[in-house]
This record gives sequence, structure tokens and C-alpha cells, in this order.
Amino acid sequence: MKREEIFDGLRRSPKVDVCVVGGGINGISVFRELALQGLNILLVEKHDYCSGASSALSRMVHGGLRYLENGEFNLVKESLVERDRLLRNAPHLIAPLPTMIPAFDVFSGLTNGIVRFLGRSRKPSRRGAITIKAGLSIYDFLTRTRGLMPRHRFRGRRGTLAKWPALNSAIKSSATYHDAWVRQPERIGIELLQDALSNNQGARALNYAELRRDASGAFAVQDHIDGTITVVDPALIINATGGWIDIVNGDLFPVKSRPAPLIGGTKGSHLIIDNAELVEALDGHMIYYENEDGRVCILFPYLGKALVGSTDIRIDDPDDVRCTADERDYILQSLAFVLPGIRIEPEEIVFQFSGVRPLPASDDTITGRIPRDHFCTLIESSDGAPPVLCMIGGKWTTFRSFGELAADLVLDRLHLTRRVSTADRPIGGGRRFPEDIDAWVMRTSSATGLDAARITELFERYGTDAEAIARFIAGGPDETMPHIGYSSREITYLAHHEAVEHLADLLLRRTTLAIGGQLSLAMLDAVLDLVAAEKRWSVARRNRERSQFLKLLAERHGVSDGMLIARNEQGVRYAKSPQGPDESPFRQGALP
Repeated sequence: MKREEIFDGLRRSPKVDVCVVGGGINGISVFRELALQGLNILLVEKHDYCSGASSALSRMVHGGLRYLENGEFNLVKESLVERDRLLRNAPHLIAPLPTMIPAFDVFSGLTNGIVRFLGRSRKPSRRGAITIKAGLSIYDFLTRTRGLMPRHRFRGRRGTLAKWPALNSAIKSSATYHDAWVRQPERIGIELLQDALSNNQGARALNYAELRRDASGAFAVQDHIDGTITVVDPALIINATGGWIDIVNGDLFPVKSRPAPLIGGTKGSHLIIDNAELVEALDGHMIYYENEDGRVCILFPYLGKALVGSTDIRIDDPDDVRCTADERDYILQSLAFVLPGIRIEPEEIVFQFSGVRPLPASDDTITGRIPRDHFCTLIESSDGAPPVLCMIGGKWTTFRSFGELAADLVLDRLHLTRRVSTADRPIGGGRRFPEDIDAWVMRTSSATGLDAARITELFERYGTDAEAIARFIAGGPDETMPHIGYSSREITYLAHHEAVEHLADLLLRRTTLAIGGQLSLAMLDAVLDLVAAEKRWSVARRNRERSQFLKLLAERHGVSDGMLIARNEQGVRYAKSPQGPDESPFRQGALP
């Protein structure tokens, strides 16, 4: 349904069962849950889908090994169940990730671990081999009945350095276990959204739209594309805005009845580094290590580069989140500690990003002690307005179960019964996922006329959804782009079918061009020309989109105009970079 059609429908019939505010992964999840139950439901997102914290995660899909120290066993158990479901439901984008934990001590961390487990706040300390062994044994126990992943194993100092010779030689031992990684979390969000919209004509979603309340108490949706305002009348509102929950509640409730603060977020920053020696040193593994101050950091191969992070810093204004120079220095210092022989040059940092963890409000001075679990709070309005269900906390891995929890509370409130479960429902390109990928590629190549190499590229990005894109590409004249691997028809398909309203939507979230360090100035301009033609932008609008995006890259992601110009001749090298820990998710997707 086109944007204009959605607003026309709302003007004719403003009543909706539920209005979800926030189009991050949790908002989209609960929207999908309720849409599949047949509700008349509207989602509004002030910016683009999955443009906040949902695009700034560490790209891990994990149980939360370190949460065991806080005694959050239920959260870890739930996360591991959801991790394994994602491996089955979205095998095109999520795959196993072998993970190594270096241990620089044997007994360190035992006392502190016990104290933290008992709920007393103490600063992080180094975890020795025995502490790591205890945590991984619990991890294995919680997943024992599913058997999707190998059990953990230990290596001594000699065996560890033989496999990872670049490691800090002070290492005593190492442990290896498996979690998972997600190639493009924003793509999961789009595919969940498409699942909801394609299965319920009463489900409608808008990016760049905001739910507002006027002086009379009436609600309306303001379109940030053309500025129009359309009245809506929801029976219930879901506030799924994460780090912005308290800010949004300030708009939804009268001043005298605004709820107390619910969120006390922290920010985490990450770097993408293009250093071949660093990627080679990882040997296809993530290194889950502690910096010298006890802060847990991660480092793993990602899109042919290395992803390293993160920080954990209190943040008051979620709109002001960015990776600072101090954070870059901290992350690089942690990297120098674990891999002291590898030097990172400033120009090798090809992208950086930072996001807000939507943690529950807490007075704890140690951010690592703040619970990572999720829950919902229903707030009744004092002036007869619809109640607001606030989704508080949550981590990316548990988006489905969190959405299910919130949806069940809504169904109970509306006296409705659940009729569809999403527990085993494939996501997007994970539907009808072939056992024999090569045979699928050859069949699709034969049906569309595109060569097998091109179909393979599309399958790596979109799973089985690649078939529809391949048919679109084959349906008209196609041209190569400055970045090998993308073509004009593929970009046009994304711009037309995936709610692209700004250049940043396509380059930052519908593709991995920017985060993968593959975006050149030539590619940027080529994509801009295609989007401008598809959206019928004026010359002034086109120029404005270009300048705004270049400013965003420089201020938020550390990518300067000079870096983009320098990449103009590097398209072939970037295009041939491997996808991740083992070439690509689907190639390593055969679960051990």
C-alpha cells in the first residue's frame, strides 16, 4: 500500500485497534505479531525503520554469557532459545559464529563473580579460566536439549597461540564456544514488516511519521514527508521507541499525569576496520575479550572487515548519540591489548556507529549491573485517552519473544485470542530455504536468464527473496554500478518496494554499502540518480539529499568526503571481500 493510500484510508476511517509508535526491531515485532492476529493496526516511525538502536547493535545474536554474573538466568535461557529460532527462521542472514574467549588468569574473578551474582554492586574485574569455564558450562546446560551448537572446549596456552599467534603472549588459556551473528539486522526489520503487511490488509505502516496530540487531546499522525496532519483514533497505543520512551510519553500524556522516567539508557560505540592482518588473525572467529579495566569487548570478521566494540556509557539525550574520539581511542586501546602486534592506522577505520541500549531506569552507577531483561508497563491515562503500553528494555536477539509478550498483553486487554504463532515462522528470505543452494541458484538462473554468479550474489543478500528481485532485474535494461555486485535495476527495486524516502535509507539500511566500507563517492552519486528518478525528486531536492547524507556520514559515522573520493577506484577490491566469518551466512549455515 502506497503512502498516499494509507493517509487516504486514515482520513476515511481514523479508528484503529492499536497504534504502535516506534519502528525499531521491537516495534516492528509487536506490529507483526498483532497484524498476524488480524487486528486493524497502524505503525508510525518518526525517522526510518530500524534507524536507531536497531541499526547500531554489535551484529551478535547471542544468549548473553556475561548476564549470568548478574543472575539473569531466565534472560539467558530465553535469549538462547530465540537465537536458535533465528538460526532456523532466518538462515539467509543469521549464522553460527565460533567465539574464542582468551583467559589471562586462572582464578581471577571468582570472588567478584559471586558477589555480583548475589546482587551487590562491584566494578568489573578480570575473569579467569575457572570463571569462564563455569559460565560456559551453564551455557551448554541451557542448550543441551537442542544440540544446535558444539559444546565449548578449552585450549592451553600453547594450543591457543598456535591457532591465534597474534594474541597477547601473556595468555594462559582460551575457551571456544558458539553463538551467532547477523549480517544485516535492518533487513530483518524490513522482512518482518513485509510479512505483517502482506498478510493483513488492515495493517499499515509509515516511516517518517509521528503520532502527536493536540491541545484538545485528540491524536493525529504528522507526515514528515509532506507535512500533512491526519487524525487517528486508536483504542490502545504501544510505545516501542526504546531510548525515546520517556520523550514520547511526554507528548502522549498531559503534563500533570506524565509517568515517571522509565528508561536510563547507555550508549555503545563500534568501529569497522579494514585491516587484512587483523581479519586474518581472527581465523574466522569472534574474540570475546576483556579490556584491562574488565570491560567486555568483541572483535570479529564482518563483511570482509573487522568489527570491534563496544563502550557502555550513560547517555541523557538519545538524539545526541555518536562515537566520540575518546571512545575510538578506548576501543583501539582494547584492541592493542588483545592483539598487541597489529597496528591500526586512522584511515583503516572505514565506518563507526553508536546506539542507545534502552535499559530500564536505574540509579546503579555501574552500567554493567543494570538488568538487560525486558518487560511491559501499561499506563492508564487520567483524561480518558487510550492506555499506553510501554515496551521497556530488551536486546535485539529477543525481539520476537518481546513482541509476543507485548502482543499477548494487548490481545488480553482487547479480549481477543491469539490465532497465529511466530515461534517457527520463517522470516523473509528464509522462507522455503533450499537444502541444495547450488541447485536453487541454477534453477533461478535458468528461469530469469541471469547468470549463476549474479543469482548467488542476490541470494547472499536476500535469501529466497532474491528470486523476485532477479525477475525484476531481468525485466528491463540493467546497468552495472561503480561498485561491482550491485546493478541499477537492483537499486531501483529497493527504492520502489522498501519504503525508501531518503538517500540514507538505501545506503545505510537497505544495503550494507556504507557500513561495509564499500561506499565510494561515485557509487553514492549513481545511487542518488536512481533514487531521484524513482521518487521524482527535483534538482533542489536531489542536491539537498546529497549534502545531508554527506554531513550525516561525516558527523555520525566518521566517513569524510575525502575517504569517499579515495574509494572511487577500489570497487573491485571491496566487492570481492568475504562476507563474514565463513564467506557468507548461508554458506556456513549448515548447523553443526
